[in-house]
Amino acid sequence: MRRSLAGLSMVLVLGACAGEDTPTSSSLDAASFKVADAGVAGAVYLVSNDASSNTILVYPRRADGSLGDPSAVATGGQGTGGGLGKQAALVLDHNGRFLYAVNAGSNTISAFRITGQGMTLLGTVPSGGTEPISVALGGNLLYVLNDGGTANVTGFRVGPDGTLDMIAGSSRALSTAAPDAAQVGISPDGRHLLVTEKATNLLVGWDINGDGTLGHRTLTPSASPTPFGFAFDKRGTALVSEAVGGAADASVLSSYRFGGAGLVAISPSSATTETAACWVAVTPNGRFAYVTNAGSATVSGFAVGRTGALRLLDADGATGATAATPLDAGISRNGRFLYTLDAGGQAISAFRIASDGSLTHLGDIPGLPAGATGLVSD
Repeated sequence: MRRSLAGLSMVLVLGACAGEDTPTSSSLDAASFKVADAGVAGAVYLVSNDASSNTILVYPRRADGSLGDPSAVATGGQGTGGGLGKQAALVLDHNGRFLYAVNAGSNTISAFRITGQGMTLLGTVPSGGTEPISVALGGNLLYVLNDGGTANVTGFRVGPDGTLDMIAGSSRALSTAAPDAAQVGISPDGRHLLVTEKATNLLVGWDINGDGTLGHRTLTPSASPTPFGFAFDKRGTALVSEAVGGAADASVLSSYRFGGAGLVAISPSSATTETAACWVAVTPNGRFAYVTNAGSATVSGFAVGRTGALRLLDADGATGATAATPLDAGISRNGRFLYTLDAGGQAISAFRIASDGSLTHLGDIPGLPAGATGLVSD
């Protein structure tokens, strides 16, 4: 099943991998999004990252996993005009009621409320730094990763109505001023924050204090170079893609658990046999993890054991084939469907997930904006 992108530059691949509340309100065209509409079971969300007016693209998801025509909701901010090359540019809360997205060009975060009638912008808040590229949500806490200027993470408290308030004293520096950070995430137990740094090959962790500020910081070298995207399974295992500098067929997935002195490797450097592994998605039951390989136009599936041990599902590393340059990936809340954002093909690839973790390709949905980034599914 392996597909090669002949002549694709590794620099390009890794680059791809690689104030006050604003009361402005914008509502989705409810006719295309109502859960009550025939056959609509949920939605897939992306960020356009448009430099003049950033928007959320909302694709209604039918019960069979196919996607309808998208609607657009303005974020009230600006993007950068190109792909961010990071993971988790937007995040849904666990009930699917609120969505948060980065505006990397205007240094803000947008908050939205989602109902059966559509989606409404609640407002925007300053991100606490420059060029926010990734957000993480856990309980009533949200953290944003700012990768421009002097890189940092900053915390926010989420109100019952979904609005955000910055937590005083919550900003923390990363290991260096410009580490080319890729993602921020919160462990399932809410006790730890994790950031991957591509330039330093470090996994940066913090203890989360009761007031939402961050405590002790640890720096753990990644098992292989270029740690990138990651996802936690329900037991708290961090599954981290490591692109190994974009070397051909050399990418890996590693699993880690938080320990007293940082992260401890459980199943380090498990080979995908593919090129430029970047993004990671885990099924809700924690049994399977999927890695997008930007340089191979494939998805590698892994079985995840209770201890965090990893087993490649297909010997050739290609559990599914996508359009060119798959980046972000998301799994539906029911665990039945996987979607990838394919930057090179400007498309979304859709797959059905079988009980054994195998994938059935449902088709590709074309027409994405060139700079589209981030993907989540409810």
